[in-house]
Amino acid sequence: MRKSIFSVLFWGGMCLCATALSAQERLPEYLQAEKFTQSKLNTMLFSTTVDPHWFQQGNSFWFEYKTSEGTFWFVVDPNSRTKKQLFDRDELASQLTEIVHDPFEARHLPIRNLKAKEDGRTFTFEVESSQEVKPAKGEKKKPEKKVFYFSYDYPTRKLTQLTEEAKEPKKLSWASVSPDGKTVVYAKDCNLFRMSMEDYRKAQKDEKDSTIVEIQLTKDGTEHFGYGIPYSILNTDTLCNGKRRGVWGYWSPDSKHFVTIVSDDRKVKDLWVINSVAQPRPTLETYRYQMPGEMEAPEEHLYVFDMVNNTRQEIKVSAWKNQSLGLEARPYEQKQRDAEFISPVWQGDNTRFFLTRSSRDLHRIDVCTYTIGQDSIVPVVKERMNTYQETRPIYVLNGGKEFVQWSERDGWAHLYLYDDRGNLKNRITKGPWHVERVVKIDEATRTIYFVANGRENGENPYYEHLYKVNADGSSLKQLTKGDFFHQVEVDDDARFIVDNYSRVNTVPCADLIDRNGNKVMTIQESDFSQLKAAGYQFPELFTVKAADGVTDLYGVMYKPYDFDSTKVYPIIDYVYPGPQVEAVYYPFTRMSVRTDRLAQAGFIVISVGQRGGHPSRSKWYHNYGYGNMRDYPLADHKAAVEQLAARYKFIDIDRVGIHGHSGGGFMSTAAICQYPDFYKAAVSCAGNHDNRIYNRWWSETHHGVKEEISEKGDTTFAYKIATNPEIVKQLKGHLMLVHGDIDNNVHPANTIRVVDALIRANKRFDMLLLPGQRHGFGDMNEYFYWRLVDFFSEHLKGKSETLVDIPQR
Repeated sequence: MRKSIFSVLFWGGMCLCATALSAQERLPEYLQAEKFTQSKLNTMLFSTTVDPHWFQQGNSFWFEYKTSEGTFWFVVDPNSRTKKQLFDRDELASQLTEIVHDPFEARHLPIRNLKAKEDGRTFTFEVESSQEVKPAKGEKKKPEKKVFYFSYDYPTRKLTQLTEEAKEPKKLSWASVSPDGKTVVYAKDCNLFRMSMEDYRKAQKDEKDSTIVEIQLTKDGTEHFGYGIPYSILNTDTLCNGKRRGVWGYWSPDSKHFVTIVSDDRKVKDLWVINSVAQPRPTLETYRYQMPGEMEAPEEHLYVFDMVNNTRQEIKVSAWKNQSLGLEARPYEQKQRDAEFISPVWQGDNTRFFLTRSSRDLHRIDVCTYTIGQDSIVPVVKERMNTYQETRPIYVLNGGKEFVQWSERDGWAHLYLYDDRGNLKNRITKGPWHVERVVKIDEATRTIYFVANGRENGENPYYEHLYKVNADGSSLKQLTKGDFFHQVEVDDDARFIVDNYSRVNTVPCADLIDRNGNKVMTIQESDFSQLKAAGYQFPELFTVKAADGVTDLYGVMYKPYDFDSTKVYPIIDYVYPGPQVEAVYYPFTRMSVRTDRLAQAGFIVISVGQRGGHPSRSKWYHNYGYGNMRDYPLADHKAAVEQLAARYKFIDIDRVGIHGHSGGGFMSTAAICQYPDFYKAAVSCAGNHDNRIYNRWWSETHHGVKEEISEKGDTTFAYKIATNPEIVKQLKGHLMLVHGDIDNNVHPANTIRVVDALIRANKRFDMLLLPGQRHGFGDMNEYFYWRLVDFFSEHLKGKSETLVDIPQR
């Protein structure tokens, strides 16, 4: 009897062990996904675009490019149609090893901060040593690595080590240098200051130098109504802490005046997040954050400084309550990129500049000018629309007597030529296509170079091309060829253009073309050898109809690289509602956690546009969701999935998931609640689920805000929008909510309000809180990826890995 009991216990234990071992077995989909972790991708995919550094003289440029053979530096001479290596990498590695006393190898050169000097032949760069430099006596700084500085003569290939004194001076980010190079403007303690270039040179050596002479231009700056750019875009630090910092503003071309906009944020209410993992104690972070409909709004003031007499004048700008202002800046030249200083200069002439004035609802936008000596701005062009309006920079011609304006007034984005008084001289472009931006104007020939899309028949309307046209609207010509998305850089003389072109399903390539669109040479093609050896397959493009059966929608389908057409796969829709952009990639883009990589876990993943989603089509398309921000994109995405499932037998229409981040988090929760029988699982990340508590600009702009003026003339703003907490009672599928707990863009309260509504509706759901993470999830993105895979695997495939340890990064 005792033997029988022992036997039962023994074999029972063995069965339990066998079951446990079985449960620990890795799933093949997870092993496939593990091949493409971010760290592994960094060893398989390298440079994908050519980023030209044009020389300050001539038309040549240099660029850096990494392949599976390491990093290369090239010099391209368009006139001779040549591309040559800047360095003999083997020789340079040998020389650096002898000087620095650290071993270097040609494929692993540690060059940083490479710049070309004005002569077009001399380059400077830095190399960091493994040796530490001990701080001087009395300094409490941590030891730093010793840095070696070098000069390199390209024609002779001569390397010269520079002394500490000969190295390029440290660039101080707070300095706004005048065009004549004599004066530096900056902010400190919420006020505006200036110093001479001689004193700036002292600050470059030691910012605490007591001999630096600072001239204080204002004394009325206060916290939340002061000069200076905060280190955080969301104003999470103080401007009044004694540190020098930059200023939003522009110089006159003759350096005699400086203009800036100062925002009075004193009435804007505070918002908070708590960093629970801060050491040694949890930390409260406070920042100003205006929500939709709130009357406690920023008020913007325009100040012009006379830099000859150190005086300030406030300019009258008011037209509407809670209006906003935007200064127009002269575009930077390509040759300035490696220069020590790039002076911000206003768009206009020495005594007059351009700016825009917008109403809070963006239904009214005025292009204005201001002339030195006047007391107010003058509107010269008035744009009016019943929905919000977009703007692009103004470009000045003919010494400021003419300007080019971008406008959507006829339902498509186009260019218009005006005289300086606002009289329309002529339309420059027209038709059912979209001008994205002006790239360059050749004033000598009055030729405008611009990027546009949707003009070429038979192409994806999102693919951008470079065009040129005369200012009078004649001789329109397409310069970039081929059914690709083109990303261009035009040199200052408009003689040569670097054309980076690709699609999501092609290897990126860069060509050099001339001003007439003729190909000069191929510059570089990306190295995909390692990626393809690992099994990489390009995604596929598709087109479907919107829910109206008329509008074309464009998308991308990502499949597992070991795709088997005889199998049936769950489908996941990766979404973003816009309206400033859609979730779809058009040029080749590095693999994303949310698309390519998610597909490797055994899913069909798609991204597709929707009516109301993107500004690069018609104004009708872009504004489709105006006034209906929660629900407008949902029907189009359901229709897209249904059409694809009918088209492809490998898609299982009964296993549909949806996923998105930020606005996509908002949209994915709305979708699984509004179509509870269609979507079986959703992962919603950092969603602005209740736009009443999201930021005023995004929410009011894209949904709309109603300006109400009482009989007494008082203006208020009414904002009403449907929210996700109102509809979570309809949830039938599986929902996971994810949020960073110090997200100061989309506050965690957005997700907490959904959680509260789900609990009160007695719904089961999952939630993942990422400690110490902001809106983008930071260094927890890889962890999030595997939880994303777990969730969809469990609820769309019925199996997921249950090991405690997440796969290695």
